[in-house]
Amino acid sequence: MQRHIESILDAAGEGIYGLDLEGRATFVNPAAIEMTGWSAGETIGHNIHYKHHHSHADGTPYPHTECPIYAAINDGEVHEVDDECFWRKDGSSFPVDYTSTPIYDGDRLSGAVVVFKDISERKKAEQQLLEAFREVEHLKEQLQEYNAYLQEEIREEHNFGQIIGNSDALKQVMQLVRHVSRTDATVLITGESGTGKELIARSIHDQSKRNQQALIKVNCGAIAEGLVESELFGHEKGAFTHAQSTRKGRFELAHNGTLFLDEIGELPPNAQVKLLRILQDQEVMRVGGTSPVTVNVRIIAATNRNLPQMVEKGQFREDLFYRLNLFPIEMPALRERPEDITILARHFLAQAGRKFGKNMQRIDPESLIKLTHHSWPGNIRELQNMIERGVIMADGPELNLSDFMPTPMTTVAGKIPTLADMERRHIQQALAFTSGVIAGSRGAASLLDIHPNTLRSRMKKLGIEPHETIFRD
Repeated sequence: MQRHIESILDAAGEGIYGLDLEGRATFVNPAAIEMTGWSAGETIGHNIHYKHHHSHADGTPYPHTECPIYAAINDGEVHEVDDECFWRKDGSSFPVDYTSTPIYDGDRLSGAVVVFKDISERKKAEQQLLEAFREVEHLKEQLQEYNAYLQEEIREEHNFGQIIGNSDALKQVMQLVRHVSRTDATVLITGESGTGKELIARSIHDQSKRNQQALIKVNCGAIAEGLVESELFGHEKGAFTHAQSTRKGRFELAHNGTLFLDEIGELPPNAQVKLLRILQDQEVMRVGGTSPVTVNVRIIAATNRNLPQMVEKGQFREDLFYRLNLFPIEMPALRERPEDITILARHFLAQAGRKFGKNMQRIDPESLIKLTHHSWPGNIRELQNMIERGVIMADGPELNLSDFMPTPMTTVAGKIPTLADMERRHIQQALAFTSGVIAGSRGAASLLDIHPNTLRSRMKKLGIEPHETIFRD
């Protein structure tokens, strides 16, 4: 029986010592010998504490009176210890946890058995995990700093937070912005492409009580029709093919903040119905979901389309229009605020100079006169693009736009050209400048700040045929 027990102890993976009442070893198994380097002959009969437990990990003495191994012998209680160290014969140490259990011979305490294991790998894993957590925390802080930096860069690049101009038309808009910013009222911003509708939306958000939360932008015209509901309202895992995980929609991401629905006129009918319900109930139902998610979102919508006309044609829900049109703001076209053109041009000149690393100091007087007399069908975006093109080509500190100004539109029988004629000419100029490229960062759609599909639609409506220019999509 004794031999059987010893065979079991010999096979154990943990180190095992048997101790008498003086703390001397009476038994040692192979695992203990392998871990400490002390042979059975060097261990049995010797005080274990002074063999391998004499010092703390930092080398300071570990008195035997404080040793839990001795405590088990003295008080007859089980003592479990985590994160101490044992010393090897070669003078090195290794982390251990161990249990010292008293042994009784009948009612008499006769010694103790110590079972220990090397926890070096566990400590190594814990250290790696701690370092990983620290790295994650560092990256999180870095990401927050980088995000703040990017937000500042975006604001400077797109003039967010500063509205340029002194015209009466712009002052009227800004007065509306100041009033509505103090509330959570839904806002509908209308106006031609390139008039700065997004800039106004961000100004409303920045001046509102929600400005500590995100402003989430959705371009309703840039999302494939089949994905609109998933993008806006989110989806549950398995709701459709490739829905491999639950995903929050833009409404949930904008919770306690502001949701900017750009090109709201492009929203499909089925999404219009759900949007109306959300505006009424402040609840979102994810695609494939069974229970609604409550959201607190302020809505700002924008469009360059004639929504009342779309309502008459049945292309836009009347009840949704009236919900969105609670507080309308109409952005004036640049041609309606000519006194702002020079101010904007000089602002874009300084901005483009920094962007392209050029010391641009002024715009020549003749170019300024031409700028103020241009009709600007592409509005502020067109003006900015023209200034940037000029700066790229400029060789000196003065910007001359003679080669970049479009040919003035001629009138027929003294009549002013129609808006459609001006738009057709503007699109043709954009296509010519991009060598017929429509989509992509260098395409005409990007230049005109509209979706490629919207540009194709306008081309079709205005009768601009593909063979009129070189098309590369």
